[in-house]
Amino acid sequence: MQAFLVWLMSIAASFVALFWAFRFYREMMRADEGTEAMREIAESVRVGASAYLSQQYKVVTFVFVVVTGLLAVASLGMNVLSAWVPIAFLTGGLFSGLCGWFGMKTATQASSRTAAGARVSLNEGLQVAFRSGAVMGLTVVGMGLLYIALWFAVLYWLVPMFGGDDAALTLPQISVTMLSFGMGASAQALFARVGGGIFTKAADVGADLVGKVEQSLAEDSPRNPATIADNVGDNVGDVAGMGADLYESYSGSILAASALGVAAMSGPHLLPEGMETTSAQLSAMMLPLAIASVGIVASVAGIYAVRTDDQLSQKALLAALARGVNRSSWIVVIASVLLAIVLMPAIPGTLWFGLVPGIAASVIVGLLAGWAIGYWTERVTSDEYSTTQNLAGQAETGAATIIIGGVADGMMSVWFPVLIVSVSMLLAFGFANGGDFNDVHRFSLGLYGVGIAAVGMLSTLGITLATDAYGPIADNAGGNAEMAELEPVVRQRTDALDSLGNTTAATGKGFAIGSAALTALALLAAYVEGVRDGFVRWGDDVAHTASTDGFIKLSDTLVVERSGEQSQTYLVMPAREPRPEQLEQWRNIAGGSPMSEQDRVLVSGLTVPVDEATLKDFLNYFDTTLMNPRVLVGLFLGSMSTFLFCAMTMKSVGRAAEGMVIEVRRQFTENPGILDGSVKPDYQSPIAISTRAAQREMILPSLLGLLLPIGAGLLLGVGGVLGLLTGCLTSGFCLAVFMANSGGMWDNAKKYIEAGNHGGKGSPSHKAAVVGDTVGDPFKDTSGPSLNILIKLMSMVSVVVAGLIVRYSLVALGVF
Repeated sequence: MQAFLVWLMSIAASFVALFWAFRFYREMMRADEGTEAMREIAESVRVGASAYLSQQYKVVTFVFVVVTGLLAVASLGMNVLSAWVPIAFLTGGLFSGLCGWFGMKTATQASSRTAAGARVSLNEGLQVAFRSGAVMGLTVVGMGLLYIALWFAVLYWLVPMFGGDDAALTLPQISVTMLSFGMGASAQALFARVGGGIFTKAADVGADLVGKVEQSLAEDSPRNPATIADNVGDNVGDVAGMGADLYESYSGSILAASALGVAAMSGPHLLPEGMETTSAQLSAMMLPLAIASVGIVASVAGIYAVRTDDQLSQKALLAALARGVNRSSWIVVIASVLLAIVLMPAIPGTLWFGLVPGIAASVIVGLLAGWAIGYWTERVTSDEYSTTQNLAGQAETGAATIIIGGVADGMMSVWFPVLIVSVSMLLAFGFANGGDFNDVHRFSLGLYGVGIAAVGMLSTLGITLATDAYGPIADNAGGNAEMAELEPVVRQRTDALDSLGNTTAATGKGFAIGSAALTALALLAAYVEGVRDGFVRWGDDVAHTASTDGFIKLSDTLVVERSGEQSQTYLVMPAREPRPEQLEQWRNIAGGSPMSEQDRVLVSGLTVPVDEATLKDFLNYFDTTLMNPRVLVGLFLGSMSTFLFCAMTMKSVGRAAEGMVIEVRRQFTENPGILDGSVKPDYQSPIAISTRAAQREMILPSLLGLLLPIGAGLLLGVGGVLGLLTGCLTSGFCLAVFMANSGGMWDNAKKYIEAGNHGGKGSPSHKAAVVGDTVGDPFKDTSGPSLNILIKLMSMVSVVVAGLIVRYSLVALGVF
């Protein structure tokens, strides 16, 4: 009954989010769209963005069909994963794509209306832009939670209802199956982020280097042929790509925490007296959904707290946004304590004051970690603070010094988020399991705390994503005002909103990267649950084909016992001091062979039932130490993958930008009247160049995330995959923070100079800052934000193919 109430709560919260998203969309559509020129410019951007996304979805659809076919073979033909995974992969990608599409449609409608609102007042412009961004935020959380709730209902209630008790899935099976659903969302998000990032930065670089540096045109000048392509890119990259990105982050955090909750409650050692295992598992599984539900309501309440006066300073505007985020956070803090008391089993040794489970503190730790990372990102990227102001001063000595300074400052900015995430992991782990880091039975409970901390960090995503999506809307509003030649005060107000947008976008990226670190650690632990499921499937397959009851050797490290219709798979743990003659005798027994009594003696005392094995049992079983060469090679491959991925995406932007620069220069050379305004530029050719480049260049980096975990797993086994995921997580987190912050610093340093400092617009300092901003564009909008998706995609793929790896890797086959 309790689970049903939480499920209803999740469904209701999802509809609340979608209702308010639709309401804010209608409010935005009723706002004044501005002059005829403003409407024409906005329509051009809408057409270009829709055309690009339509083309991107055609390419992605082809990839999804191929991958779905391979998943169907793996599930129905090889039985190494659930038959639901191919369907879930498609639906996960569909929901993720829909979130990006709805956000893009809203943003392209909102730009001219934001500019029109800025003609009235700064607050009017802020309200239109922010609430339009809220459409994206609420759509993401509403659709994410709805998707998870619907799939839970299908697997938990509808499957046994229509298939009978034999078809019913256990809670561990449901949690692992649902965890694999995130793979579709992650794959779609990576295509959207990489493709959109290449599009927008190719256009941005072409517009800046030729228009602003070579021809000294103003930002978003209508005489710049790449201006419309630049504005289109803001929508397909920073809005559609970001929506798909954070949809998979949000869903992945809930699914990972739910899977870890089920795993943590699987043994009888933690349960209060008289409580059944299934009941405890169900409660732990539903707690993340309940927290996410409250977070949606809190986000709506916080959105209504955002308002400002006509002060143009970033501090005043940031304070306005902070009021909304803080209100939402306080609501989640209070609700998390109450929900933990109601849902979480009262595990002895983990209660505060004999009543409040420590898991509530883990949720609060996640919220505080998100706030701290956001605050730090604001401090190092906003032009209200010394870091960016000092960086702007370095532009006075040329482009080289501002680039050197931006790289160094970005690297320097990594230490605090790493410290915050590290401390948060330890605190969330310790609060959840009562501070006992050495109790093997409470280890999974501590990891559940880390997973629930990620849910806490993303619980207010409805409003925090609104602050991020608001940025490109404000940027497009500034472009609309410039191209429509509105009065100067409008551009001043949109510039203030745009500068704030640069900071909130950087803050949003830091927030997403931070949540990725916590979610990826949870997924790393959840991967072991996928391995457990793979072993069970392998044992069941062999047992069902056996002719007699008894023990059957599957491999040198795995056996299965058949007893009628039932089977039990056992790990054969490595012996500390194996006798050579026994070891040789055991290895001579062929895999798949029935075992005699004498054979069973060889592994007596070494077998552990797979469904009872702890996480540490699995880590010992696979020898996941740094001295294991498979793990060490996996670590190197994981670290290498993040640099290789960034190199691919940066080169892709460079190649696409080269074509854009050539096109813009061609137009200026062949049509000199463009510069004096007597001839209208050809805006469509740059859009076509960016579209073709993005479609071509996004494939290879995305395939890296899909294929590397499979290849590494087949070669190095489970230990190698654990090393791969660890290396990707640690190096990817640091690299993503560095790139996102450097890019944000360069962008705001340019804005700081454009505000009249260090010579102002058109000065040598300004041109140097534009070069720095151009370098930073792919840092902060293509490679950096895509890394957090890469980290989670590789984790999700590993979970999905765990059954394949445990059965068919070279290690499992005894070849390597």
